[in-house]
Amino acid sequence: MEKRRVKVYTLVASDWFDKGTGFCVGTVVNDEARIHVQSEDEPERTLLDTIISKDDGYQKQQDTLIVWTDQNVTDMALSFQEAEGCAAIWEFVSEAQAKMGVNSNNDDGLSDEILDGSQLNLPEPEMGSISEIENTMRMANNSTGGREALAKFVVQNEYISKLVPLVETAEDLESLNDLHRLCNIMKTIILLNDNAIMEQAVRDDLILGVVGALEYDPDFPSHKANHRKYLSNASRFKQVIKMDDAAVEQKIHQTYRLQYLKDVVLARIIDDPTFSVLNSLIYFNQIEIVQHVQSSQNILKALFGIFREPTEDPQRKKNAVLFIQQCCQIAKGLQPPGRQSLFNNFVQSGLFQVITFALKHSEPQIRVAGTEILIALIDHDNLFLRGQIFKAVNEKSKPLTDTLIELLLQEPDLGVKAQMADAIKILLDPVLNAQSIDHMSRTNAEVMAKFRGPNIMSNGNNEFVQAFYDESSKKLFKPLRDLVHRETMADLTPPENALYAHLVETLMYFLRQHAFRTKGFLQVNELNARVAQLFSSPERYLQLTALKYFRTCLAMNDPWHQQQMVEIRVMEPILNILVESMPRDNLLNSACLDFFEFLRRADHLREMVQHLLENFREQVDKLAYFETFKVLVAKYEQMTAPIPDELSFTTVETEQPRSQIASNGQRWQGLRDVDPDEEAYFNSDEQEEETVSPSATPKTLSNGASPLKPLVDYPDDDDDEPEIPATNGDHAIASSDEKENSSPSTARSQTPPPPERLSEKRRREEDDEDDELGRLVSQPKRRSSLGSNGSNTSSASQTLKRKKSMSTGKDGAGKKINISLAVKPENAQVEGESS
Repeated sequence: MEKRRVKVYTLVASDWFDKGTGFCVGTVVNDEARIHVQSEDEPERTLLDTIISKDDGYQKQQDTLIVWTDQNVTDMALSFQEAEGCAAIWEFVSEAQAKMGVNSNNDDGLSDEILDGSQLNLPEPEMGSISEIENTMRMANNSTGGREALAKFVVQNEYISKLVPLVETAEDLESLNDLHRLCNIMKTIILLNDNAIMEQAVRDDLILGVVGALEYDPDFPSHKANHRKYLSNASRFKQVIKMDDAAVEQKIHQTYRLQYLKDVVLARIIDDPTFSVLNSLIYFNQIEIVQHVQSSQNILKALFGIFREPTEDPQRKKNAVLFIQQCCQIAKGLQPPGRQSLFNNFVQSGLFQVITFALKHSEPQIRVAGTEILIALIDHDNLFLRGQIFKAVNEKSKPLTDTLIELLLQEPDLGVKAQMADAIKILLDPVLNAQSIDHMSRTNAEVMAKFRGPNIMSNGNNEFVQAFYDESSKKLFKPLRDLVHRETMADLTPPENALYAHLVETLMYFLRQHAFRTKGFLQVNELNARVAQLFSSPERYLQLTALKYFRTCLAMNDPWHQQQMVEIRVMEPILNILVESMPRDNLLNSACLDFFEFLRRADHLREMVQHLLENFREQVDKLAYFETFKVLVAKYEQMTAPIPDELSFTTVETEQPRSQIASNGQRWQGLRDVDPDEEAYFNSDEQEEETVSPSATPKTLSNGASPLKPLVDYPDDDDDEPEIPATNGDHAIASSDEKENSSPSTARSQTPPPPERLSEKRRREEDDEDDELGRLVSQPKRRSSLGSNGSNTSSASQTLKRKKSMSTGKDGAGKKINISLAVKPENAQVEGESS
């Protein structure tokens, strides 16, 4: 069998999914008839391989379509490129099912008369047999086999064409009962869900009779519809261009009638199977129509050439816009390749010129149509649309964004305003714009280089946005800037209120997406003050929009925006609105509370809190019963509370400045005060350090050590000589170690012991420090009898200095420990002077 080129479709969630294009052939394998489709692009891949069954319900629709339900209860469809191929496969399927019916031994309980449509005989359509026809159809409609036999009989005998003349006869006889029966008969035939029956019902010579019978619904005996009057109105069919194929033109009329049956005539009684059949017929008709239009260069040239002729009939231009709108709506249901091909052909033929014409048209219907065309193009490929805008900007021509801005400012229709505002936001998205630049540079680099240049290529997005802020944004926000001359906001019209709401929403979008560029634009045009002016409007939704804008400014966490809000005193109108709306709980009241709650929670808005409480304390006190304002007041008082004096300086015991926290989060201990003795020690001359008078006052350094005492206490050379006995019975003062180890009575006769090791000496001094200090305190002041050489005086001075060095030191933590000594340095000075 010869292979036929075909497309395979599967019904998924009420939408037909294109599985691909391939070559179809009917084969018989192991006595099983099969339909096999091999992929055209990938010959090794099989698109379809199904066994033909008598229960699948194969149906041929039109000349190129075969639809059936397979064993997995999945709706399938084959759309052939040529009618001959569809006829060949349909003949193969019919023969296979006929053989199954003849050779089948299964008895399903139905008589041969019911199974074979030719054996189901309905009475000849006449006025006297209408009642019998209705009863026979009702009985056959109760079983699946009866429905199939009835459908086959109606198609083969063209029974609808025989019933249609009876409608006019019954109307002439004013027989309402017969008209009600004819309505029931026509309902039964249509609800058989047979595609062939549907195609017969919408034929030019039968459609008026079918809908005429359906006008007399027995459920509403006192009412009559006017379906024939609506469909017979020739003015509803407007032919924009002449179709070069009569079959395509006939499908356009059939599609319109099928939609009218689905949406109007059968809307109350239609069931799911009938709805699916009608949708399938409409969908495949639309595919054929659109594919024929977009593939015919003659049709495209004639269609878009209408808008190039200045002298063309305006009515024809409007019809052309509506025709293109319908094509774009149909394209939404196409598969991506078909939709891409349609829009590419439309754009190359001049779609942007059509959009510009429609958006500037004086009639709202045409403007809405142009808007829908634009939205369909944006939804399909917004990158391509941005590329066209970039091209217009660099060629110094008027971009599409300027047209959208003009329409937004002038359009009285609120729905169109909303669509235009959304379109402007989408086209100015910086992320998508960057993707658009990259996409165009990769796919069409040569063309882009011709009109943009290599340096512009990398910064195309920035140039486009900058050009928008330099020129287009001034036009866009001009109504908002002009509010400076308006004294009251109470006389705004509904379109003006909607316009200001859309402008503020767009400004918020720019604030988030173009934060750096928006600052200068806001400051130069003073738009923050103009937005705050909207608080005086009586429209609640306009006040809410302004509040939402300043709430966005707070969330930006930018000191510049905070300073702007402080300068225009934006807190005052918000507080006034909150006070006025307090008796009622509504959206505006809640939004105001949320504004101040955000102010309370944010730690970086301290200046805003201070501004609020210092300038609007009276209004805040009126709202103090709210927890939010209580916390704001407490937060402000904590911020402005004075610091106590005792927390500003350190205590005397520590003798260290108060630690502070540095900017990097670390603790800074401050600068240590300069010790005057230490400063004098380092500033003294070297000779003064070497020659010190015995009568000089010993000085103690800041670390507790004596400057006159060496670091290591080496014994003097005079220790080898015999000790000179002391006079007047006093003890000779040698060292603190000798005092502790000898009694006063034996001190004169004993010779000094050899010098101890330094480590042992320090350990013993630390152990006996407390007892030694107590002994020194208990001794009375006395003058010692010193020798003429003054050696004992020097020894006593060294002892005092050693004790002070031990008593005034530092602990492990670095703090000074002050211990009061009973023997002061002045005593040493007095003893030295007495000698």
